[in-house]
Amino acid sequence: RRYVSSIDTESHRSVEEIASIVSSMIERRTAMDISQRTLAERCGLPQSSIARIESFKTTAKIDTLLKFMQPLELKLQVAAL
Repeated sequence: RRYVSSIDTESHRSVEEIASIVSSMIERRTAMDISQRTLAERCGLPQSSIARIESFKTTAKIDTLLKFMQPLELKLQVAAL
């Protein structure tokens, strides 16, 4: 039971972290008045990928997130817990 509880807590934390990253991307894209289609063109990726990530229908790999962040002038920072 302890093992299952720790996985649930860890999974919950991961979901929150991913949601925070994606929310920042959406806010920045909106603030820059960039459509999903335009962002996709700048990233060289399909617009449908951005739509799925922004609607939380899929979880992007780190390299994909970095591709999306570059045209939005965002960077990912790593910090100790």
